[in-house]
Amino acid sequence: MFRTPQVVLFSADVPRAVAFYTRLGFTETFRVPADGEPIHVDLTLDGYRIGIASVRSTRDDHGLDPVPDGQRAAVILWTDDTATAWARLTGDGAPALAAPHPWLDRLLIAWTADPDGNPIQIVQHL
Repeated sequence: MFRTPQVVLFSADVPRAVAFYTRLGFTETFRVPADGEPIHVDLTLDGYRIGIASVRSTRDDHGLDPVPDGQRAAVILWTDDTATAWARLTGDGAPALAAPHPWLDRLLIAWTADPDGNPIQIVQHL
């Protein structure tokens, strides 16, 4: 019945959000419109797809009332080196929500956020 799930994050500035996720290694796979200021962009990384949708377009085109910022969803990114990845992102200006810390004696987790305030968990197996 269902297939190919993805999460769409709402953004007040789609190009800014796309640039952020592209720097993390995501690749653009879909854009509307094809030219000019996008209202929706899909990005993929390692088979996982996220969408970035304009708050205004979502309101105007679909009649929804998305929240434009804050901690509405979390993007989870697995890595082999949480401390280095977190240092790189926060060094590039991403907010430092939580420094790398062990969790359940199995994982090393750190938190930052994208430009719209969506939390990003950076995690590795210990």
